[in-house]
Amino acid sequence: MKFSSFGKAGLVSLASLFFLAGCRGDQSTTNSSKDQVLTRMEGDVIGSMDSATVTDAISGQALVDTMDGLYRYNGSELQPAIATKIANPSNGGKIYTYTLRKNAKWSNGDDVTAKDFVFAWQRAVDPATKSQYAYLFAGIKNATAIMNGKMKPTKLAVKAINAHTLQVELDHAIPYFATMLTNPVFFPQNEKIVKKYGSEYGTTAKKLVYNGPFKLTDWTGTNNSWTEVKNKFYWNNQEVRLNKIKVQVIKEPSTALNLFESNGLDDAVLSGEAARQMKNDPSFTPRPQSSVFYLELNEKKIPAFKNKNIRLALSKAINRKEYVEQVLGNSSIPARNVTPENLAKMPDDTDFSEAAAKDTKYATNFSKKEAKQLWQQGLKEVGISNLNVEFMTDDSENAKKSAEYFQSQLESILPGLKIKITSLPFKTRLTRSQAGDFDLVMSAWGADFPDPITYLDLFTSNNSQNNGGWSNTKYDQLIQASKTTHATNPQARFNDLLQAQEILTDDQGVIPIYQRAEAHLINAKVKGLAYSPSNQYNFVHTYIAK
Repeated sequence: MKFSSFGKAGLVSLASLFFLAGCRGDQSTTNSSKDQVLTRMEGDVIGSMDSATVTDAISGQALVDTMDGLYRYNGSELQPAIATKIANPSNGGKIYTYTLRKNAKWSNGDDVTAKDFVFAWQRAVDPATKSQYAYLFAGIKNATAIMNGKMKPTKLAVKAINAHTLQVELDHAIPYFATMLTNPVFFPQNEKIVKKYGSEYGTTAKKLVYNGPFKLTDWTGTNNSWTEVKNKFYWNNQEVRLNKIKVQVIKEPSTALNLFESNGLDDAVLSGEAARQMKNDPSFTPRPQSSVFYLELNEKKIPAFKNKNIRLALSKAINRKEYVEQVLGNSSIPARNVTPENLAKMPDDTDFSEAAAKDTKYATNFSKKEAKQLWQQGLKEVGISNLNVEFMTDDSENAKKSAEYFQSQLESILPGLKIKITSLPFKTRLTRSQAGDFDLVMSAWGADFPDPITYLDLFTSNNSQNNGGWSNTKYDQLIQASKTTHATNPQARFNDLLQAQEILTDDQGVIPIYQRAEAHLINAKVKGLAYSPSNQYNFVHTYIAK
């Protein structure tokens, strides 16, 4: 999933400071059973609560808090949610049958049924919905034809056998299908409510119903704070110990630190000097993430970016080690490719990212000399002597500092390059990125499930997330083979993915910068806080200890 660039820290108003400082109040009150309240922060606002169209991690976290799909992660363990058990496929891995919980309900009292899944999945693949995640359905029978406008959404091979039995037919076996189902795009939707609100569905807390642990309140669609309250209709309600989760948008690390120290936050995210300052504090919790930040170069808008030597020059002019240590300071690590470390293992138990980096270090190794040579060669090949581009970034404090670092680094090493920085709210930056309205932008992707394909699929020629427009025929063929002809052969499949990753890195189709580790300060009284491979919390078993 996409998320706000450069971390989750930001500005908060004086009124909000007062609000947050008062959330926990006296410790004895906070620890009582009726006042189990967790206060946390996000780096920006919720973009949408329509699970069919959400792609950013902030909205994704809110959906995981308030909705349930077939499965749910509890830490690294995949567990049944609306499904009663993890289903085993039949017919050579192509037929999945799910038995649903009969006590699962929506927050308006309606039963959650198999038809809710059928409706949601058909809606997601319908081209009219414009779901950025529709491509995840590609392995389901008829999905590709539907997305290409050649079949009706009702032809998607997912059906309600009865109210509590859902069946899915695939074109071919998909080894990661179960883990993929934790993505919100596979969550059910209440057809009655979606049709009632139409284009306004999911735009405010009141224009939704919820089937998850919490219900969203105090969210008007644009505000910088919201509350999630315990959902009495949740099927696993007895395991939910928190009564409320209060969330505030904060964009400055210093503000986050001050709030944590004044008991205004139970979970604060730091970066830069604030993170370095607190590294030895008992509350300091580095949280490595399966999230990679990379530069996207818009080849459709800036013809020079089609030149490989120019892309390589930009990559080699960036001192990633200096950047993560001096600007971020949050334990993030330099990225050698777009697939993060410790995400997936090769059949021989080698880390996939490590294996992919063995022969591709050249492209991301910092070298002023090589960067200048490649730059001059690239400019000559393109037939220009200088290049002026806009660097689009988020409006958080850390994002601005990062953009200024890249501006200074690149302009000082690459003669004739001029970079103008444009800082925008996260929601606006994301919209412009998806519309291709940028020259150069820092993007990021967090794992949707623990498999390299969740990253590598993004950069196929026709993927809706490939905002820069890089294209390579061999790369496309390898990704397709990994999902079809080699899907059930682990060695052949990973060889396809490894070759594809090497092509992407050698060509610098996107320029990987760093793999994020978030620096958290977590209240020692917070217990049972589970964190998934998809970089999301599961608050079902979380509580505030006495």
